[in-house]
Amino acid sequence: MATEAREIEMKYEAGPGALLPPLEDLPRVASEAGPDEEKLEAEYYDTEDLRLLRAGVTLRRRRGGADAGWHLKLPAGPDTRREIRIPLGRTGRTVPAELARLVRVYTRGEALTPVARVATVRHKRTLLDEAGTSLAEVVADEVSAQSLGESTTISQWREVEVELTGGDRHLLRAADKRLRNGGLRRAGRMAKLEQALADRLPAGPDGTRPVGRGSSSAEVVLAYLREQAGIMMALDPMVRRNEPDSIHQMRVASRRLRGTFQSFGKIVRGADTRHLRDELRWLSHVLGDARDAEVLSERLGDAVGHTPAELVMGPVAARLREHFSPLEARTRDAVIQALDSERYVRMLNELDRLLADPPLTPLGHRPATEGIPREAARTYKRTARRMRAAQRASGDARDVALHSARRAAKRARYAGEAASPVYGKKARRFAKRMKKIQSTLGTHQDAVIARDVIREIGVRAHLEGENAFTFGLLHERNTVAAREAERRAWKAWKKASRRRNRTWMR
Repeated sequence: MATEAREIEMKYEAGPGALLPPLEDLPRVASEAGPDEEKLEAEYYDTEDLRLLRAGVTLRRRRGGADAGWHLKLPAGPDTRREIRIPLGRTGRTVPAELARLVRVYTRGEALTPVARVATVRHKRTLLDEAGTSLAEVVADEVSAQSLGESTTISQWREVEVELTGGDRHLLRAADKRLRNGGLRRAGRMAKLEQALADRLPAGPDGTRPVGRGSSSAEVVLAYLREQAGIMMALDPMVRRNEPDSIHQMRVASRRLRGTFQSFGKIVRGADTRHLRDELRWLSHVLGDARDAEVLSERLGDAVGHTPAELVMGPVAARLREHFSPLEARTRDAVIQALDSERYVRMLNELDRLLADPPLTPLGHRPATEGIPREAARTYKRTARRMRAAQRASGDARDVALHSARRAAKRARYAGEAASPVYGKKARRFAKRMKKIQSTLGTHQDAVIARDVIREIGVRAHLEGENAFTFGLLHERNTVAAREAERRAWKAWKKASRRRNRTWMR
């Protein structure tokens, strides 16, 4: 069975004569245990072209030490990685299926084979607080590595790691300062595998550069697209592990990609991205079905939980479970089937190809100050048209029109986010205003959908002889919530539509 740990550490290069300075007087540290010696052996697995390593992911089979087993390490922020562990068991040198599925977003059918062997002699010191609880481990490693494949490279080096085990980042910063003052340098590579395969990795930047006012329109758009593509793929393992909010965040990233392709179709040629946009829409809908079921179930469950007991008549909670449990299971299964499908792999490959060789229009080669504000203005005008249409509508048609306006505001928000490296605070303020409209209209849409589902469940309960009073109460509450959300949306639109929010646009 897999277990998970969060690894927060800093790594340092250590020359032949480097010595560790004393650390017993760091914040909250009362004593030090060790050093203890460990001998570790690991085989690292990757595709032939090192797709995992290039994405900041490592997969190894380790023997020796207290945590022998299979370790999958995934990026989780600055100096932080999520480590998923599986015992060695009887799998031999075959990558466990559970871990192979978690990295499928990167491997996409390519075989995982050993790419390096690393042997480490580790001297570990443990920093303890007054109660004897471990705050951090400081290890000095003597590393010997052998790359595998058509050619073999043997390398040796020394490094030092500081990993939090119970302490906080204040302790980590203090240790970092002490070690750097003692002559150690922060390592340029976080994983031992990066050092072992240094000759097979790019020597410098990947060819992209930070974007700003001096960039071309295409560079700005592509930087945002690459960022969202990376986020979407990094969330794939989290969705597979059913981690909280992961489906929602992956859905948002896929929508940002699709919306940006749509908004800037006159920079990255829209006709050439149509098929990919359709595939992103498919993925977003699959994720959305699961997310919507999850949110609605939680919303109605909380509503019943906060209703006075004397107003809850009949088996209301049981009725909600009966409705949502199979729906949540079905939509969750549909998500996993989608992520395991060849269609998903083809979509990812198409996205990679397009970002590597984008179909640019002449406007894409023009300065960002020419193309970006013009296209962002189009997203605002589209939102304004839909808000006016919603204002003219009534009844169910008004609800539909408001939902359409929400989608337009969302696209405008993403355009503002993409433009922020060029227009800074002005674009971020515009994006913030559009987000407010999106959020309030999202609350409106949630209430409208909840009202319809409540009616459906209430009618079923009534036909089966149950008291449907509580469902009527919930229906009315959501009707009121929808009206209140709409009122706040118009207030937000009044602020967002002010000219000063669009001075950077053309």
